[in-house]
Amino acid sequence: MGSARILAVDDERDTCEALAEMLSAWGHKVETAFDGHDALRKAGEFRPDVVLSDLAMPETDGLWLLRNLKEELPDCPVVFLTGRGTIDAAVEAIREGAYDFIVKPLDTARLKVCIDRALEKKETLREVQTLRRRLKQLGSSDLIAQSAGMRKVIELVEKVAPSKASVSISGESGTGKEVVARAVHNLSLRRDKPFIAINCASIPATLIESEIFGHERGAFTGADQRRPGVFELAHGGTLFLDELGEIPIDLQAKLLRVLEEGRLRRLGGKVEIEVDVRVLCATNRDLKQEIKNGRFREDLYFRLNVFQIHLPPLRERREDVPILVQHFVDKFRGDSAKRVSGVHPDAMEVLKNYDWPGNIRELRNAVERAVILCDGELITREHLPPDMAGKGPERHNFKLPYGLSLDAVEREYILGSLHRNGNNKARTAEVLGVSEKTLYNKLNRYAAEARNQPGGPRDNGPLGGQGGSGPLNPGNLDARPPDR
Repeated sequence: MGSARILAVDDERDTCEALAEMLSAWGHKVETAFDGHDALRKAGEFRPDVVLSDLAMPETDGLWLLRNLKEELPDCPVVFLTGRGTIDAAVEAIREGAYDFIVKPLDTARLKVCIDRALEKKETLREVQTLRRRLKQLGSSDLIAQSAGMRKVIELVEKVAPSKASVSISGESGTGKEVVARAVHNLSLRRDKPFIAINCASIPATLIESEIFGHERGAFTGADQRRPGVFELAHGGTLFLDELGEIPIDLQAKLLRVLEEGRLRRLGGKVEIEVDVRVLCATNRDLKQEIKNGRFREDLYFRLNVFQIHLPPLRERREDVPILVQHFVDKFRGDSAKRVSGVHPDAMEVLKNYDWPGNIRELRNAVERAVILCDGELITREHLPPDMAGKGPERHNFKLPYGLSLDAVEREYILGSLHRNGNNKARTAEVLGVSEKTLYNKLNRYAAEARNQPGGPRDNGPLGGQGGSGPLNPGNLDARPPDR
C-alpha cells in the first residue's frame, strides 16, 4: 500500500516516538499521542487512516479510545499493541470492533503486513460507501445503472412512460426486461392501477387462452367457477406479456382484436367485456424471422412494436457491475441478518471480468450465494461460484515482505487463508490441502507462542525488535477441532 496517515498512541514516549520513526521510514505520515484524550483530540484534527495504539494505558486505556473513536471516525481501523498479559483484553477489543492486535515484542514485518491489510480494508469500505451514495441518488427504483447504454435505456423509459403507446422490450434472458416494464408502469399515469406480468412460455398451451382471456364456469372440464383473465385483472393498469413469441398463432388474432377494440369475451362466454389495458411485451425470439416462418402475425407485431427498448447484456455494461453488486449485497444482508458490508477488491475484479451468460439474474444469484457463505464483513473470491472464480484460491497472489523465515511465511499464509475464508476452518483446511486436525494443531501452536513469548525486548530499541508470532483472531485462540 502507499503512504497513509497513521496516529501512533502510547503512554511511553520513547516507545511512541520510536514507533513513529519506523512508520515514517515506511513512507507514512505519522502523528503521535501519549494518552487517550490526546489521541481522541488529534484524531479529530489529523483524520488518520489507521490508529495504532497501546492497549494498556493509565486513566484512559485502549478500549476507552476505541469506543470514543467509533463516534468520531467509525470507518477508521484500530490496531492494538498488547503484552502477553493482556491478550484477553485484546480479544475483547476485537469483539468491540478493533481491526486486529499484535503481541509485544513487536514483529515489525508482521506489523507492516497488518497495516497494509487495514488500509486495504479501509479503502474497500470507502468504495462501499461511495456505491451506497450512488444507489441513494438513483432512488428506490430497481432500474440501477451508470453505463452509457443503460442511461440511454432510462431516458427512453422516461420518455415513453407517460404515453399510451405499446412498448416492446428486447434483450437476452436475465437482462431485466420485467424490471424495465415495471419502471414504465411506475412512471406512467397508471401507476396507481394494477401491474400484471405473465410469462407466456411457462403456461401450457391448453391453458394459455384461459389465462389471458379468462373463462366462464363450465367452459371446459375442470372449469368449476368463473375466472377472470390477466386482461381483466390489469384493467386500468398495465399488462406485461413476457415471451410473447410463445403465444400460439391461433390465439394471436384474438389478442389483436382485444388490443384494437378494448373488448374481450371470456372462454365459454357470450358477453363482451370492456378492458382498458396498456400492453408491454418482451421476447427472446426474432419476431421478424418468426413472421417469415409463419409463426407470428405481422399485424400483431406492428400493433405491439410501437416503441422499442433494447437492453444490452451485462457483459456490455461492466461498469454497472459494482453498483449492482452493492445493491444485492445490501438486499440479501438485510434478508439474512448477516454483517456483510461489501466485496473485497479481488472478488470484485472477478465479478467485473466475468462474461455473465445469465446476465443480472445470474449476478443476483451469485451475490445471494456469496452472502450466505460469508461470515465476515467482505465477500471474497472464495465465496463466489467455483466456475466463476476461475483458478482455485490456492493460486491467488499472496504478498509478503522479504526477510521472513519459512515458518513465518507459513504462518502468514495460513492466517491469510483463514481470513480470506471468513474464519471458516473447515474450508481453509480444504483450500490448503491439509486435514482439519493439522490446521487446528498449527493454530493452537501459534496461540501458544503468542502467550509464551518471553518478556522484554530482543534488541536495545524500545519497540522490542523482531519476534512474536503476530496477531491471531479470537477464533484462532485455543482452537479446538469440532466435535465428530
